[in-house]
Amino acid sequence: MNIFTAAIFGIIQGATEFLPISSSGHLALAHYFFGAKEAGLTFDVALHLGTLLAIVIYFRDDFRQMGKAVLGLNPEKDEAKRLRTMAGYICLATLPGVAAGLLLGEPAEKYFRHPAMVAAVLAGAGLLLLIADQASKRVHDFGKITLLDALLIGLAQACAIIPGVSRSGSTITCGLALGLTRQAAIRFSFLLSAPIIFGAGVYKLPEIIAQGQMGGQSALFATGFLASAISGYLFITFLMHYIRARSFAIFAYYRFLAAALVIIALFLQR
Repeated sequence: MNIFTAAIFGIIQGATEFLPISSSGHLALAHYFFGAKEAGLTFDVALHLGTLLAIVIYFRDDFRQMGKAVLGLNPEKDEAKRLRTMAGYICLATLPGVAAGLLLGEPAEKYFRHPAMVAAVLAGAGLLLLIADQASKRVHDFGKITLLDALLIGLAQACAIIPGVSRSGSTITCGLALGLTRQAAIRFSFLLSAPIIFGAGVYKLPEIIAQGQMGGQSALFATGFLASAISGYLFITFLMHYIRARSFAIFAYYRFLAAALVIIALFLQR
């Protein structure tokens, strides 16, 4: 891997983490077709930390207000209670993803990153997204999210351990199926991503540092991180504006197209 490839991977991560098209699936395909398998999951986690920075910057007001409410620094009692409740929902909804990462992280890395598997999952999850987007009543805004909604969306997030499912895709699909508006589903999905990405980053930080220092790869990790952070912020901004007047259908169709192209590429390699 070189600096250019690391930047490309960072851009891919920043775009696909927030668009419901699967960052892990696209990174697995990029590793396979670019022949850059030496970085592996540790490099991918470093790229995810770049998207975490993008989330924190974009939603800084949300995180600051929830933090103030949790610490008892918000003078408005009703608003503070609402913010504390939402912070609690996000923490509880993170637990299934944490359990899936600890129990299934290595098997998923070993058995589910082959391009044919990724293609099948891309198409299947795309179909679910399309159905949920078209069938959803979309009547509940962000403030109407319940504990049950949060837990079910958290379970959906845990499914994203499989490359091709998409963390944002699974949580948005579940949110739509539960009747959330598109804006509410996106907002909760993105806020929910922060603690699990942070946890994975802290868990893998010693490996990131060790691998970055080996063979002079620090520059590659830094390049990927920065490219991921910048592209991630741009794509969050794009999606939050895009979805105000449009549906998620285009992302489902993209998943179908990507799956088909992967299958064709594999066939041509035979």
